[in-house]
Amino acid sequence: MYIIVGLGNPAKEYEGTRHNVGFDVIDAIADKYNISVTERKHRAFCGKGLVAGQRVILVKPQTYMNLSGESVRSVLDFYKVDEETELIVIFDDVSLDVGQLRIRKKGSAGGHNGIKNIIQHLGHNVFQRIKVGVGEKPKEYDLADYVLGHFSKEDKERMADGYKRAVEAVEMLVMGDIDGAMNEFNKKVVKE
Repeated sequence: MYIIVGLGNPAKEYEGTRHNVGFDVIDAIADKYNISVTERKHRAFCGKGLVAGQRVILVKPQTYMNLSGESVRSVLDFYKVDEETELIVIFDDVSLDVGQLRIRKKGSAGGHNGIKNIIQHLGHNVFQRIKVGVGEKPKEYDLADYVLGHFSKEDKERMADGYKRAVEAVEMLVMGDIDGAMNEFNKKVVKE
């Protein structure tokens, strides 16, 4: 069984923002595999189903980004999965171009407060992750304002492709092929 966590902030005002791409990828997985992510437990919205024939729990923490680890820890304690190989966390990354993916087996938080809190609650940084690029912050912007901002029309189209590719990456990860997924999706996407 895999626990697939998408990071974001609850509340209407954050829907469609750069910081909520994790939620958006979970929604894309749920849509494709007809999984209802409405059960409230573990301080999250959760949904059980099958992705690429594998049992999964889709999770959208409702703790706000900076406390994501509290929800993730609760889910892991309940389902007793191997967090190094059966946890997949999906989140936004300002160091990647819009819609670009980067898959890793482990790593630092890289300044992402949601990941920092998850690492703190796990006590280690070894878990699978899919970073979804939201583009670099313009110099004149405050980082919080940028990640809590919405995508332009052009960037929304690029993100739609990024979400589709993130779902494909999740399918490979739940099939146990993280190396294949890294080879396939860590390549730079050429803009048309």
